[in-house]
Amino acid sequence: MNITMALVSILIYLVAAPVVGLAFEGYDRVVSARMQNRKGPSFFQPVYDLCKLFQKQSIVVNNMQTALVLGFVIFTIFTGCIFFAGGDILLVFFAHSLADMFLILAAYSANSPYSSLGAQREFMQTMAYEPMTLLTAIGFYMVCGSFNVSDVINQDVPAIVRAPGIFLGFCFCLLIIFRKSPFDLATSHHAHQEMVKGLTQDLAGNIYGLQELGELYASVQMLAIAGLFFICKNPISYVVAVVAVIVVYFFVLLADNIFPRVKWEVMLSSTWAVTFILGGGNFLILTMLKIAGK
Repeated sequence: MNITMALVSILIYLVAAPVVGLAFEGYDRVVSARMQNRKGPSFFQPVYDLCKLFQKQSIVVNNMQTALVLGFVIFTIFTGCIFFAGGDILLVFFAHSLADMFLILAAYSANSPYSSLGAQREFMQTMAYEPMTLLTAIGFYMVCGSFNVSDVINQDVPAIVRAPGIFLGFCFCLLIIFRKSPFDLATSHHAHQEMVKGLTQDLAGNIYGLQELGELYASVQMLAIAGLFFICKNPISYVVAVVAVIVVYFFVLLADNIFPRVKWEVMLSSTWAVTFILGGGNFLILTMLKIAGK
C-alpha cells in the first residue's frame, strides 16, 4: 500500500468509524429488543445519547482522570490508523492493549470502590483474551508470511481457509472485548447486572462522551480484524467480509441475550481453553503444513 492510499484509508477511517460504530450500536439496540420481544429504542438512539453526553457539563474526579481518558481515545484512534494504513497487525494488538491500560488507570485514579472493582475486572478480561489476540496475529503471519495488513489483503485466498480455528477463537474473544454477556464483568449497560457501570462509574459529561467515542473506534477496529479473515485479492471478498462481520456481530448479540453473566474464574478458564483448543490446534496444523512444505 503506497503512502497516498494509506493516508486516504486513514482519513476515511477517522471520519467513517464513528458512523459505522453508531450504526452497529443501533443494530444492537434494535436486534436485542426484538430478541426480548419488546419495541425497544430507535435505531438512532445511540446517536442521541452520544450528542447528549457532549452537551452536558463535564464533572471529573481529578485532572489525571481526564488525561488518562484522552490517552485512551488517542491510542485507540492511533491503533485504527495503523490497521487501516496496512500496518503491522501485531503492533495493532499491542497498541490496543496500551489504550485499554489507559482506561483501566483512569478508573483506578477515581479512587472509587466501583471504579476500582471495574478496573480490576477489566484487567482480568485483558488477561483472558490477549493470548488469543496474540495467536491471531501469529496466525496471519503463518498463513500470509507477513504481519502487515497490506500483505494479508493481497493473498490469493483469504486467511479463513487455513485459519478457521483462529477465527472462531478470536470471535469468542469479541464477547469479552465488547463486554457482552456472559463476560460483561467490568461494566454493563444493563440494570439487572451485578455492577452496572463499574469501569466508567465516575465518568460524566463530555469526558464520558469521549470514552464512548473511543469505544466506537475500538469496536470498528475489532470487527475489521474479524473481516480481515475473509479478504483477499478478489474484490468480491470485501462484500463477503462485510456480510461475515454482520453475522459475527449478530451471534455476539445472541450470546449477550441468552447467556447469564459468569464469574471471572469461568471467563478466564473458558477463554484460555478456547485459545488452547481452537487457536493452539489451528496453529499446530499450520506449523505441520509449513514443515511439510504446503
